[in-house]
Amino acid sequence: MPGRAHGDGFLSGDGNPSRDGTIVWTDRFLDYTWTPEHPMRPVRLRFTMALAEGLGLLDGVERLTPVAAGETELLRVHTPDYIEAVKHAQQPPGPTPTAPPYGLGSADNPVFPHMHEAASVIVGGTLAAAQEIAAGRTRRAVSIGGGMHHAMPASAAGFCVYNDVAVAISWLLDNGFDRIAYIDVDVHHGDGVQRVFYGDPRVLTISVHQHPATLWPNTGWPEETGAGPAEGTAINLPIMPGTRDPLWLRGFHAVVPGALAAFRPQIVISQCGVDTHREDPLADLELSVDGQRAAFIAMRDLADRYAEGRWLAVGGGGYGLIRVVPRAWTHLLATALDRTIDPATPTPTPWREQVGNYAPMVAAPETMGDGADTSYVRWDGPGGGRDTGDERIDRARRALDTSVLATRRASFGLLGLDPEDPRD
Repeated sequence: MPGRAHGDGFLSGDGNPSRDGTIVWTDRFLDYTWTPEHPMRPVRLRFTMALAEGLGLLDGVERLTPVAAGETELLRVHTPDYIEAVKHAQQPPGPTPTAPPYGLGSADNPVFPHMHEAASVIVGGTLAAAQEIAAGRTRRAVSIGGGMHHAMPASAAGFCVYNDVAVAISWLLDNGFDRIAYIDVDVHHGDGVQRVFYGDPRVLTISVHQHPATLWPNTGWPEETGAGPAEGTAINLPIMPGTRDPLWLRGFHAVVPGALAAFRPQIVISQCGVDTHREDPLADLELSVDGQRAAFIAMRDLADRYAEGRWLAVGGGGYGLIRVVPRAWTHLLATALDRTIDPATPTPTPWREQVGNYAPMVAAPETMGDGADTSYVRWDGPGGGRDTGDERIDRARRALDTSVLATRRASFGLLGLDPEDPRD
């Protein structure tokens, strides 16, 4: 049964009780375990659920327990030989290869026991969320275990074995949906999902990511706009290293709402990787938990505006295992459930003790936010924006606006929009 969010103390923005939303969860998500030294560790999921529970966020909310996706569903995206390779993969002996067959056994994607089964459960979680929304049993669903957006049809990549989001989109296309918008706010380009649907005009993929000249997978340039009949339905906004909340949000709102307004999706799917945080060890953007929360709220509100509230959110990247991911994704769960958590809310003492026992050298965060300023000035067209007199700030704003204009000029005309007009 889908989760039903009815609780005391958590109110929607208009003061009404929480509306229905579904949380997809199983402890089997924790089986997606690479190696002890690997940056993606399932403890980030465990601490997220513990924090949400400690805050009372999930009181009265039933959780939807997924099952592993079957081979028929995996074949929507992945090739038969790749699936067989995952089932029978073994870590190569000796030094770690840089380019092993199917990407399995590299430093990024080492083979681990029962890898096929663990990855199939991740897919099953996102697929279950899609099916709940498609059946009308819920408007919103979140599976923080999902978001494996780098997996390719015939290879693992970037810590991703099977592409759960692409499988769910394929299923939705076969079950009554023909306008699906995918928004990816992970610090890394959503390359796997884009590749699968690059020629499909029914799927709009939007990725806001660190500039590909500065970060793997080195794709996601504005000129990547889709192929054939789908030209214009791939949108990429590269963001320069060092960008903070106000400029990131300026860029997001300069591109994403206009594209959705033109595409008119029936459902919005969000990959909510939080490796954009200033403390993340694998990338170079400088967002706060407060800024990430603002992005989640914006995507939910866009789904309300353009897709009758249908919103499927998944996790993704994020390697600040204690200080970042649990707080950010707890805000994601709250956003889906319309249960607002003030960023100034203290984190529960038992939770701080729990994470302190796990990592005594890491200072557990004391509040649900970073105290950051998330106000931003809307993009106002080519040549817009006022200089502050601080050359560092002004240079960053000009760099952001250059990226915005490049993205809009590459994509917006193909959607029937005016790339120069900030009203579009």
